Amino acid sequence: MVLGLCLGFDWNLVFKWDYMTAKERQSRVGHEIQPIRTPMIAGGLFSIEKKWFEEVGKYDMMMDVWGGENLEISFRVWQCHGSLEIIPCSRVGHVFRKQHPYTFPGGSGTVFARNTRRVAEVWMDDYKQFYFRAVPSAKGVYYGNIRERVELRKRLKCKSFKWYLHSVYPELKVPDKSDLAFGAIKQGLLCMDILGHTIEGTVGMFSCHDAGGNQNQEWSMTKYHRIKHQEYCMGFDSPQAGQPIKLKLCNPTDNLQKWKQINDAGLLQSWDHNLCIDSKDSKKTGLTVENCSANSESQIWEFTLDLP
Repeated sequence: MVLGLCLGFDWNLVFKWDYMTAKERQSRVGHEIQPIRTPMIAGGLFSIEKKWFEEVGKYDMMMDVWGGENLEISFRVWQCHGSLEIIPCSRVGHVFRKQHPYTFPGGSGTVFARNTRRVAEVWMDDYKQFYFRAVPSAKGVYYGNIRERVELRKRLKCKSFKWYLHSVYPELKVPDKSDLAFGAIKQGLLCMDILGHTIEGTVGMFSCHDAGGNQNQEWSMTKYHRIKHQEYCMGFDSPQAGQPIKLKLCNPTDNLQKWKQINDAGLLQSWDHNLCIDSKDSKKTGLTVENCSANSESQIWEFTLDLP
């Protein structure tokens, strides 16, 4: 693996690489080969004491084929009084076949949805609501009997998922329940990005990181219809096409910082004006507001997590 990375996930429960925080990287200067605490591991590439592996519940044998077992074993180990570490100097060989010598019942997507639904139901407590909001189709997936795994969790006196988020993975931001949408704002393979700018700086586009520890692409649509990045709100200076989108100090009386989602079209429209956020000139000037057009691909946006 690349030094400075560990393993994580997003609310859709899909694996991703996470960057260490600057503080963590600094603390490792001169100690680069020391173990790295990680919220998650790969589901089949680890070493563990055999006796404890059996005591802590092996694998969830009601899962199908593979997919999601990395989440299940990671949550279980941390919540049930263990820990996970990456050993930078370890080497693991993994030979990939050209094709699977087995099949996925109903398709690989169905198997992954079933397995991750089991993880959510057993280990995530009330936080599973954010998984269902990120993957609404999972609500209709049959996930089998989980009684044995729930009893295992009780018997081992495992900790809550709230504890896991607070103590193990604080980098995974929990959406505010009052927010209308949350996460990256995507347009194909690109995401809105502050590009390191601060107050009065422009907003641009960059390849989607899909990784925690780098918060330049994290936004929320608040119940007050502000598009926020940390303490800044997205706005513009005057109601005319071509104005650049900027990071502003949030001002509840400034309607040029107020937006509405036109969900059927994917537009992000100014509250009082027929102006929408547009990426057509993002390489030159950053994002701008332009006359709204549902036929313009440069005005179609998607939050990674829409909240009801």
